Amino acid sequence: MDDYMFQWHVKGCKNVTEATTYLEIFNYSQKAKHPETFTPSVISFTAREYETMVRVLKLPFRAIEGTSVVGPFFWCAFDQDDEDPHLQVIFRKSDVRKKGLTRGWELMLSHSLATGVTTGYAKGTESSDMVASVEHLKACAQQVAHPMLLPVIILSHDLSAKNDQKQRDARDWLRRLEHAVSMRNEIQEDEGYVKDAVMDLDQINRDLVECHSQVLWKRPQAYQEIVREMEKGMARFKEMLPPERDVPEVNKLHRSMNARLEFYQNKLKGIENYAHTTLERLTIQRAALYNIIAQKESKLNLEMAGAQRRLAHASKRDSNSMKTLSLLGAIFLPATYLASVFSMTFFNFSPDPGQPIVASSIWVYFAITVPITIVIVVIWRVWDRTRERQYAEEDVDLEAGIEKMEQQIMAMMRKRTLSKVRTWNLATKTE
Repeated sequence: MDDYMFQWHVKGCKNVTEATTYLEIFNYSQKAKHPETFTPSVISFTAREYETMVRVLKLPFRAIEGTSVVGPFFWCAFDQDDEDPHLQVIFRKSDVRKKGLTRGWELMLSHSLATGVTTGYAKGTESSDMVASVEHLKACAQQVAHPMLLPVIILSHDLSAKNDQKQRDARDWLRRLEHAVSMRNEIQEDEGYVKDAVMDLDQINRDLVECHSQVLWKRPQAYQEIVREMEKGMARFKEMLPPERDVPEVNKLHRSMNARLEFYQNKLKGIENYAHTTLERLTIQRAALYNIIAQKESKLNLEMAGAQRRLAHASKRDSNSMKTLSLLGAIFLPATYLASVFSMTFFNFSPDPGQPIVASSIWVYFAITVPITIVIVVIWRVWDRTRERQYAEEDVDLEAGIEKMEQQIMAMMRKRTLSKVRTWNLATKTE
């Protein structure tokens, strides 16, 4: 079945060309540059060349089925050749694509128990540690009798001090975020986000997301599984090791590698706990930031409601002004009518000889119209000023009502969100 599955997958793969270097014990492709080199179902040889390499070097057929695996992947088992058993290893991390380029590395090994020779194929992009791992392997040439030497070296580079430092940097970043969001005083003032009493909430929100992603970099749980699978592979190798090869040097190297794997297991547990604490604190700061943003949005909505309320009152005043104009029109329309009536008697444009065009009694119109108009205008002006004083008093009451409503809303929100009063130190002192 494995043979059929191997041929079927190889025929379905696309091949790309990579520069390769042929060494004595393995075929090694360093700094692979093709953008699709780690795309699923893509190999760096023609189908015939790849199949020939796997069969001649007795590499695992299942490796071709793992071109699409995600995360760090490790597999180790013996083949089904009882006469010349080989311990086969697949170790790869090739699920990353950045800026259109695939990134990662892969390793296939086959160790003959009869001869103690390990053959294999390795490939890595420039961002991987494959070149450094191979140089490390060359420096340990006297210990190549153990098939797990190169996988452990690759794991050592993958779990280097850079991994721990990244978690430390994320924790320092978290402290600055805590200082900005919840005023936790654990940093220097010049390191914080508050500049000139101004805090950029959008920047803090983006940094919270980026800090979270940095903490999730190289999840320790995934590498703990890798270490456990390596320990199983070590046990299988030790169990099947022929007596003639079970020499003190191999035993010493085997114990050393087991101790190193145990060291990485404990180291990963520490990183897991450290990262878990960082993630929990990030969750708290994110919730606090959302509460602050909600407070500001509520205050903005309150200001908008106040503005709308003032606008409603202004519209009411405009409607009252329109009523006033209507009233004035109703008042002066009779006078206009009377003027038109008076015009028929006060003016005579076809007088008889010796008669004036304008009647001598025209003063009666002005004597009546002018005082009435003045009285009406004075009354309207007095009434309008009275209304303005009433509107001013209503505005004062309106602003007072808005401020009172704002205080009530903010008081209720503070009960549910952040408070600047710290209770930790007070509780410690009372105890």
